[in-house]
Amino acid sequence: MSNDVKAQLTNDHSELYDTLVARRYFAKFDRISAHLGRVAAELESEGNLTRTEARVLGKYVTALGATFRALGHKYLMTGRSDGAPRLTFDRHESGFPVAQELMVMAIDASQSAKHLSGLASVEDLKDRMVRQIVGDLTLPTALQFALSQRLYHEALAQGGLFMARNDPDAQWLSSAGERRTYLVHWAVYDTQVNLPVVYLMDVEDSGKKPLPNDDRRWPQAQAHLMAQSLAGLKLLTIAQGFDTDFDTLHPKRLRRIHLGPMYSHSFTLQSGPISQVLATAMAPEGQDWALVWTVEDLRAERVEQIKDGWFSTVERQIFALDPFAGKGVETGTTRMERMVVLPERPYQALVELDPPGFRDVRKFVVGAGGRIIATR
Repeated sequence: MSNDVKAQLTNDHSELYDTLVARRYFAKFDRISAHLGRVAAELESEGNLTRTEARVLGKYVTALGATFRALGHKYLMTGRSDGAPRLTFDRHESGFPVAQELMVMAIDASQSAKHLSGLASVEDLKDRMVRQIVGDLTLPTALQFALSQRLYHEALAQGGLFMARNDPDAQWLSSAGERRTYLVHWAVYDTQVNLPVVYLMDVEDSGKKPLPNDDRRWPQAQAHLMAQSLAGLKLLTIAQGFDTDFDTLHPKRLRRIHLGPMYSHSFTLQSGPISQVLATAMAPEGQDWALVWTVEDLRAERVEQIKDGWFSTVERQIFALDPFAGKGVETGTTRMERMVVLPERPYQALVELDPPGFRDVRKFVVGAGGRIIATR
């Protein structure tokens, strides 16, 4: 990275001004998102995720990769074309683009058909680029920018992206008597921490109609969950609020998965042990990164019947909190686990330095051919 670019990246939220730097940034995330799907598969094989949960999580990871590829097209001509946009990313806290980038992308997606109708086709733009290079002996910068925006809007129109809001969906799991069990899942790009966050909730439904087909409860439940999807809220607060507001929906388990932060010696300003690990590794381009994956888990341990008026009772969940050193009360979880995904060179540096803060962190090492090696 040039000294000029380093000087420009001084604040927590920084812009990428240089074409090659922007391309390396998106190439790094393209590789990382591919590895995350393999990590989910590894967790499934260990029994830490069911097949349904791994499939759902894999869907969000795939969507996240598609979002980065779309943004890669948008910022393909950064620093090379007049008026080309610049990516703003969170250099200090997350390593990911700021949430505003995904909000703008959602607006762009709503107008993609209009943009595509006013742009020449990919084939036409490439043909004109060749003719300008051969005929005029000049670089077709304007045409290259038009092509990058064409590819960006085509990606948006195709869909399958991780958006700022990914509304709740319900996957049927089983039925027992009059109760049905669903895996309710949703995701957000959290504006407080600039990270993609996935929620998985096991819900028992004692209502008369199946939850996804109930046009009274389901929209209300979706709106409630999206409004509570903030990193600053404890899982216990979210689960208890849902349990209280919906008498026929019983949350048995709630997990929140933070897909990040991403650390890179070239791009981010990190402090603590991870900074020394990446500096010591001196990894080549493409291997200079580490991604932390945090899973918060809250489980219901029993049910109590609470009076509701004079003659009726309602079911309320009593959630188990982590008993160790009172951390469960502090975090609002039954259990919290941190994992880190990283290539071999940073992992070797991590083993050599053996910082105390990482001894209880689960490690997933990216080996040759993208193979994931799980280790402690």
